[in-house]
Amino acid sequence: MRPSGRKSNELRALTLESKVSRYAEGSCLISCGNTRVLCTATVEASVPPFLRNTGKGWVTAEYGMLPRSTHSRMPREAAKGKQSGRTQEIQRLIGRSLRSVVDLTLLGERQVIIDCDVLEADGGTRTASITGSYVALCLATESLVKEGKIKVSPIVNQVAAISCGIYKGTPVLDLDYDEDSSASMDANFVLTSDDRIIEIQCTAEESPVEESAFHELLKLARGGIVTLCEAQKKALNA
Repeated sequence: MRPSGRKSNELRALTLESKVSRYAEGSCLISCGNTRVLCTATVEASVPPFLRNTGKGWVTAEYGMLPRSTHSRMPREAAKGKQSGRTQEIQRLIGRSLRSVVDLTLLGERQVIIDCDVLEADGGTRTASITGSYVALCLATESLVKEGKIKVSPIVNQVAAISCGIYKGTPVLDLDYDEDSSASMDANFVLTSDDRIIEIQCTAEESPVEESAFHELLKLARGGIVTLCEAQKKALNA
């Protein structure tokens, strides 16, 4: 039995609310159970130095957890003077995931920066960030088309992400913190809506597992991604 009482293939309660920020070109508040992440997209009329005069744009991401997003207060990383390795790894993952579904030449020499701020954390913050960021990115690029700054949307596919793991010997979908902290294997799947793989992060926490267990997790992830993509479309059409 899962701590939440969910079935093995059941997602947590999911909501994606778009256009929640008055000033950002695109925004989405995603809630996966008790995990909530605010994703905002900012368009800048410049690109990193390595892309200047190439005609190509860029999509990047920043990620952070608010001090009371967890049970006890954590100091702001800005106060420490540097980001943790975990933070850097997650924001690079978000950026890679989003760029994989964008034609950067259609974006032109401009940059979209996605900020992912974790309001409450109960497992799956990186996957929620990717799923919510896609909505924010779509809204930001739509605004560029409406303003006549680009001719067509540079978004060429749909991306979402979900966690899976083996909890007490059973493959389960969408881990919350209680499950993630004691899972014998956990994995994050970043997939497109047409069932193609962008990235998979998978680790056996205790001892090696059979390949068949991984395939069970992938099967669960694919089912979850379908639901997430439907929720993204609904948020974009709201």
